Amino acid sequence: MSDAGIEKGAILMLALGEDEAAEVMKYLGPREVQKLGAAMSGMKGVANTRLEEVLEDFRTETEQASALGVDSDEYIRQVLTKALGDDKAASLLNRILGTRDSSGIESLKWMDAQSVAELIRNEHPQIIATILVHLERYHACEVLDHFSERLRNDVVLRIATLDGVQPSALRELNEVLTKLLSGNESIKKKPMGGVRAAAEILNFLSSETEQSVLSNLKNYDADMAQKIMDEMFVFDNILDIEDRGIQILLREVQSEALIIALKGAGQDLREKFFKNMSSRAAEMMREDLESKGPVRLSEVEAQQKEILQVVRRLADEGQIILGAKGEDAYV
Repeated sequence: MSDAGIEKGAILMLALGEDEAAEVMKYLGPREVQKLGAAMSGMKGVANTRLEEVLEDFRTETEQASALGVDSDEYIRQVLTKALGDDKAASLLNRILGTRDSSGIESLKWMDAQSVAELIRNEHPQIIATILVHLERYHACEVLDHFSERLRNDVVLRIATLDGVQPSALRELNEVLTKLLSGNESIKKKPMGGVRAAAEILNFLSSETEQSVLSNLKNYDADMAQKIMDEMFVFDNILDIEDRGIQILLREVQSEALIIALKGAGQDLREKFFKNMSSRAAEMMREDLESKGPVRLSEVEAQQKEILQVVRRLADEGQIILGAKGEDAYV
């Protein structure tokens, strides 16, 4: 979600009313709620002209108001509590409104990466690995970025070799973090971690950090490192996405970002994008690529990583299908 999109979403939530806003926020993930809530918290008043722009396509009664002004903090508290329940709302409000409350791994999902890293960095690497496999992959990656190189390498190695979590271990972790997971316990290990989990987390790391971690993994177990690399989805793998998926992706990526990313791509991948654009758009993209001067490799890789994150999100939402090796044809 772009900054402009977050602003519009925040205005819309403030205009909808508590019940309606709560219903909408039930369908958002932790990251979206965090960004939206933070924007709402800082929005004490909205000019009527801006309000009309945002609500242009909605038939509401806001035209009668000269401006939108609410007690944002209290409003957010009520909306989040209705949408998420007391526990999650209290945890999220800790970051948005400055209150303090903490309740286990479920709560960590709603905390920013730096706060999570500071909370768990002094735990044993095996405990950290167990915690990270419970988080969203992008969130776990952001937490890893706040660790030292040595700790980061150790934790990723443990994630890659983790084949499950014993219920007794979860109970111990629950005591440390107050609350870990809810639900029924099974005698069998919970299927978490492994090569796929490590690969999905590495997909979100910067290229430099990714190479450092992979180098460490190769020194430990070359075969396992290769399996992780085989599971990783890299920019060239976009070639395997069907045309409809490319068209969806193009609607989510800004042209300038794509131009920079394609500076480091092969001709086949460029043509893949071109053929899914209109003739005019493809022609303009070709011209822009040709006229674009030299771009630093780090900038190209950064844009490619950003696009890959969009690809992963669209795949998780079921909007596109990623080609995969072996039996797993869907993600």
